Amino acid sequence: MYRFTLPAAVLAAAASPLWADVPAVATDIAPVHGLVSQVMEGVGTPDLIVPPRSSPHGYAMRPSEARALSGADLVVWVGPSLTPWLADPLQSLASSASHLALMEQPGTRVLAFREGATFEPHSHGDEGHEGHEGHDHAEEGHDHDAHGHDDHGHEGHDHEEHGHEEHDEEHDHGDHDHDHEAHDHEGHDHGDHDDHGHGEKDHDDHDHEDHGHDDHGHEGHDHAHDGDDPHVWLDPRNGQLWLGQIAEALAELDPENAAQYRENAEAAQAELAVLEEDIAETLAPVKDRPFIVFHDAYHYFEARFDIEARGAISENDARAPGAARVAELRDLVAESGAKCVFAEPQFNPGLIAAVTEGQETGTGTLDPIGADLELGVSFYPDLLRGMAQSMSDCLSD
Repeated sequence: MYRFTLPAAVLAAAASPLWADVPAVATDIAPVHGLVSQVMEGVGTPDLIVPPRSSPHGYAMRPSEARALSGADLVVWVGPSLTPWLADPLQSLASSASHLALMEQPGTRVLAFREGATFEPHSHGDEGHEGHEGHDHAEEGHDHDAHGHDDHGHEGHDHEEHGHEEHDEEHDHGDHDHDHEAHDHEGHDHGDHDDHGHGEKDHDDHDHEDHGHDDHGHEGHDHAHDGDDPHVWLDPRNGQLWLGQIAEALAELDPENAAQYRENAEAAQAELAVLEEDIAETLAPVKDRPFIVFHDAYHYFEARFDIEARGAISENDARAPGAARVAELRDLVAESGAKCVFAEPQFNPGLIAAVTEGQETGTGTLDPIGADLELGVSFYPDLLRGMAQSMSDCLSD
């Protein structure tokens, strides 16, 4: 009789936490997916709801993305200021999951949108709702109760520093009635997650209803630029803070791997601290050189590294600028001697040409979402590092 014996390596792997029933985690955008990937490294892989080349401000989920949301034990998202359309699916599809709205966490630095085509120079100093220098990132508290919290509240913020109106998003919340027969726990199979596909996990999902959205454009989604700016992930110290909060949320759901989550978070926080110093060094030679951005998405990055845009081409993420705004920006480019006007991958490059026509101004590209980056543990630091390098390259010319 022959006796079949499994190799020792296979037996060890079978006993490893990698084979345990780890939490299923859904994330809204690629930068958040990158942060969660860092915390979950060696344990599991999160799912991504909004592919990097799609607008987070208005998106129609594919069935696979809806399945990931409905099967999630934890949903980590920026919050309703960035993806207001996701609030209803969170309640209908992921009501039993824990929800971690990063923008609403205590200690998160939250800034206001700037108004107008041109930005007045000012000190960013302590203008955030809550400065978070000095926080113990690994132990920072989080709003984690799946059933008793309100993701739409702002209890975690101290708003006395500027009384901005609530961010008025003019989105239609009624277009996300997905086929619930797909909402089973088959979406937990993280082994099928394609990190190279930028979140487009099921290629046969393109037959989903359009709902009037254009995944690659912004038409029809008037993301008004007033109130709080939701591009909070572009401040690396917010990222540092959230790593600890994500680790604690996962540790609560999965005590068996709690030590791994916390160790990963601490390592990623240390990496970001070094990266912040590197970026500051990269940008120091060009910090006083004027530039124009496509839209006001970089306030957090600018404030952290004391490098400030003079204006923005687009009034918001959806609407093309009018002739008067283009003329105002052309005057600004000429008067300020702007060294660079930055485009974004998702937007019409013709608008950049209209602003820079006849002027000796360089052009570059900034990408706040990381449309061309590979998903995974290096995504978030690569996003920030790439943005700094793009700024340096264009402003150095």
